[in-house]
Amino acid sequence: MNKSTIHKTNSFYWDTQGNDFLRAIVLPLYGAYISEEKCQLFGDVSGKKLLEIGCGNGHSLQYQGERKASELWAVDISEKQLEKAAQHLKACGLSAKLICSPMEEECGIPVDYFDFVYSIYAIGWTTDLEGTFGRIASYLKKDGVFIFSWSHPIHRCVASENNKFVFQKSYFDESWCSLSLDEGELTLSDRKLSTYVNALAKAGFVIEQMIEQSDDEIIQLRNDNSDLAKRAQMIPVTFVIKARKL
Repeated sequence: MNKSTIHKTNSFYWDTQGNDFLRAIVLPLYGAYISEEKCQLFGDVSGKKLLEIGCGNGHSLQYQGERKASELWAVDISEKQLEKAAQHLKACGLSAKLICSPMEEECGIPVDYFDFVYSIYAIGWTTDLEGTFGRIASYLKKDGVFIFSWSHPIHRCVASENNKFVFQKSYFDESWCSLSLDEGELTLSDRKLSTYVNALAKAGFVIEQMIEQSDDEIIQLRNDNSDLAKRAQMIPVTFVIKARKL
């Protein structure tokens, strides 16, 4: 694995393709069928300092700004996504400190400063999970909260064949792979849940809550009969973890 190559590949995709193919997942949704409105993981953020890891187009920052967060910060690997985020926030009458950098690297984010660090479907892009969690812990105040969501690792192990779900790869395979999407390419690794849990523990976090079940109400309200909805009723497609810095 060459970290520089992975960063170059993934930042180029987000710069050129953005969310044209991969639909943006933004708060109040943590994933297709899990919502902050139902889970209430953040609670009241008014007057709090928040940092988003992988902010994309800025819509999750808007959500937090409208809930009266006192400061909004964000880091993203894509210059183009940050430009979109800045434009979107300005149109909403909001502002944020936006930093272009891989999440794994030192980029001038203050330490012992934030009440919340969060990441919506972005943390899985890191090439150094333990290092990233260590940095996030350093950004947080004591007892600060880290909340993140990502594709559930079992989800990409399963394929649909003849109206049945069958395993197409090993859950234990964490090797990096390239994905061809529309006209672009991305590189990622499917990490086990235990890999995330152990990395959090090593960084000094205690897990307060983990969510992996889909919300049936969301599926029903959308009248969703898609393949993804059928999966979500049988296996987790998203997981969310709320952890606190000791």
